[in-house]
Amino acid sequence: MRKVAESTVRRLSLYLRFLEEFEGQGVGTVSSGALASRGGTTSAQVRKDLSFFGSFGKRGLGYPVPELADRLREILGLKRRYRVGMIGAGKIGSALVQYRGFKQRGFDIVAIFDSDPAKIGRQWNGLTVLDIASLEKELAHRPLDMAVLVVPAEVAQAVTDRLVALRIKAILNFAPVQLSVPDDVVVKTVNLALELETLSYALASR
Repeated sequence: MRKVAESTVRRLSLYLRFLEEFEGQGVGTVSSGALASRGGTTSAQVRKDLSFFGSFGKRGLGYPVPELADRLREILGLKRRYRVGMIGAGKIGSALVQYRGFKQRGFDIVAIFDSDPAKIGRQWNGLTVLDIASLEKELAHRPLDMAVLVVPAEVAQAVTDRLVALRIKAILNFAPVQLSVPDDVVVKTVNLALELETLSYALASR
C-alpha cells in the first residue's frame, strides 16, 4: 500500500462522520460531491482519498453509505477498542476524561496519573487518580495502547521516555514542547496556541 498523507487520513475521519450522519438520516447512497461539499473539498479529492484503499461505489450511483462507513472504520482501525491512559489530572485532563466521544469511538480511558498529592486518590468518572510514581508498577498489570500527555512542558520528555520504555507506541501530546521518540512511536501534538494563531490570521487577513 502507498504511503498515505496525514491530511488524507484526517479527511477520511471527516468522511466517516458525515457518513454516520447520513446513515442516521436513512440515506442509502451518497455521492462524492455530497461528501466534498460537507468537507470543504472537491469530488476529485474525495475519489482520490478513497482510491488509496481500493474501489468504492459505482460511477453515477454513488457510494453505499453503510458499506463505505464500515470500510472506513476498518481502515481507521476503529473496529477494535483501545486502552488509553491519561497522564495529567489538570483542567484539560479533566475535560478530556469526561468527553463521551472517546468511548463512542472505541477509546477507553482506563487509568489517570498525576504527581499532585491533592489530586492523587480522587475519583474521576469512576477512575481513581494514581500517583505517577507508580506508573511502571500499574502498567505492568494494565498495559495501555495509547497515552494522552497533559503535563507541564518541563517534565513532558521525561514522562515520554518512561512511556516509551513501557512500550507504548502512540502518544497524544498536549504539552507545548516537541517530543523526541524512537521511529516506531507515533506522537501527535495538539498545540492550542498554534490553532488560535491560525484563527487570528484568518481574522487579520479579511
